[in-house]
Amino acid sequence: MRAILASVLLACLMSAHAPTASDARKFEADLVIVNANVRTLDAKTPAAEAVAVYGNRIAAVGTSAEVRALAGPRTRVVDAGGALVLPGFNDAHVHFLSGGFQLSSVDLRDAATPQEFAERIRRFSEKLPKGRWMTGGDWDHERWPEVNGVAPLPTKELIDAFTPDRPVFVNRLDGHMALANSYTLRLAGVTRDTPDPPGGQIVRDAKTGEPTGVLKDAAMSYVWKVAPASSFAEKLDAARAATAHAAAHGVTSVQDMSAGNDVGVYQTLLERGELKTRVYAVSPLPDWERLGRVGVRRAFGSDMLRVGGLKAFSDGSLGSTTALFFEPYLDAPNTSGLPGDEMFPEGAMLGRVRGADAAGLQVMIHAIGDKANDSVLSIFEQVEKANGARDRRFRIEHAQHLRARDIPRFARGRVVASMQPYHCIDDGRWAEKRIGRERAKGTYAFRSLLDAGAVLAFGSDWSVAPLDPVAGIYAAVTRKTLDGKNPGGWVPEQKITVEEAVRAFTVGSAYAEFAEHSKGTIAPGKLADLVILSEDIFKIDPAAIEKVRVRMTVVDGRVVFEK
Repeated sequence: MRAILASVLLACLMSAHAPTASDARKFEADLVIVNANVRTLDAKTPAAEAVAVYGNRIAAVGTSAEVRALAGPRTRVVDAGGALVLPGFNDAHVHFLSGGFQLSSVDLRDAATPQEFAERIRRFSEKLPKGRWMTGGDWDHERWPEVNGVAPLPTKELIDAFTPDRPVFVNRLDGHMALANSYTLRLAGVTRDTPDPPGGQIVRDAKTGEPTGVLKDAAMSYVWKVAPASSFAEKLDAARAATAHAAAHGVTSVQDMSAGNDVGVYQTLLERGELKTRVYAVSPLPDWERLGRVGVRRAFGSDMLRVGGLKAFSDGSLGSTTALFFEPYLDAPNTSGLPGDEMFPEGAMLGRVRGADAAGLQVMIHAIGDKANDSVLSIFEQVEKANGARDRRFRIEHAQHLRARDIPRFARGRVVASMQPYHCIDDGRWAEKRIGRERAKGTYAFRSLLDAGAVLAFGSDWSVAPLDPVAGIYAAVTRKTLDGKNPGGWVPEQKITVEEAVRAFTVGSAYAEFAEHSKGTIAPGKLADLVILSEDIFKIDPAAIEKVRVRMTVVDGRVVFEK
């Protein structure tokens, strides 16, 4: 018991309202979880029966009897009934506000045909006030019946008839291309004579040369320049929806890749006591000069809200055939993908990364194709050589398609592989028709990266994929594609264990944001972020993991979700 009280006092001293040592005898935990199967992921005490929380910190980890003794009249006691308790999940890659907006937008993700896609837009349009923009959508044309071996892209003609006076700009689920109706193209001034911008493409009709309505990557900026910005109040609503959604899925921390200028939205929710999710708010890489001028460095802020991370794009996406490869696509042999517009002019990305790194900011670069990954690794290597060795934790976001020779470079350069395992079972339905079986061997190479000594940090890429770490764990462990055609797993040699997947969603993602000393494991003194699951994912058949649900989520010592 003395050891537990010592742990309690250690945690109390770290809390905002810490008692002094003389208060030890009247210590009373705020929350205790007993009769539990606690997987701490902490090497010192890997398993336990119970956890005590004081303030916003873990106070003790031990047996049910030991921890129950710390309960007082005001303590909330949760009997877990033997359920699995884990550290709160930390999603290393989300688009949090976009996800919040998508919760109330038209849902096109599982539209199985172009006709169903169009019908959903028609029905949703009827509900919107006149003149209101229709955005979001998250459509996936790879679900549609193929024509001549290719899934057809949507066209403006599908939706023009019932959206003649409404702007429509609905994106593919990867966010790297979107469909505009004719009304929107006119607003944006996009015609057959409009040039493709660097890093983007206006898809055109093969016979007439007219825009089909689909804009890829940088070409989408033509529309976003004329689209009205969301109001602060609308963003607050989206953030509330996002943080509640995260709590329901056991996500206690997120690393928001597109926070940009919206940090104030999260700050307002935090001030009002409505923020249920810790946020590392990442800005675009070109912002490094503004942050550097005021001396902001990586991971600056409080345990609930921090800044100092910067993100850039080196290419597009596989689904939009804009991911950058060394060899052409098999189903689109006229292209090998597109470098991101931030790669222009030549050397611009290297200069920005060098400057941001010298200013002490953390750099994260989106790379999907094998050529994009090679280029980013080379940039990181050049910057480390120029700026000197230190703990900088460069990150590649997605690291989706890798050549075997490039995998050891992650460990050598201490580059974090920030990956989203759900994409594996989604893209695996159709990826080989695009890149072939040989290139697919280096796709979502979880096993090879871990074996090479790299750090894996898992996330969802929400709203591109569901904000559900349990689904991500299922994907990493089974690699069973969503169409049921790979029951033994797609590229099965890249499967990892349940514990490795859980660690990537907790320990790895905490490391990826310089937070491993405050979260990622359940140990005295760590932040009190916990999740209770309905089943023990370490013991059940891996194929059943996708059915597991969250029973309770604790963030900062508060119960923020309870089923």
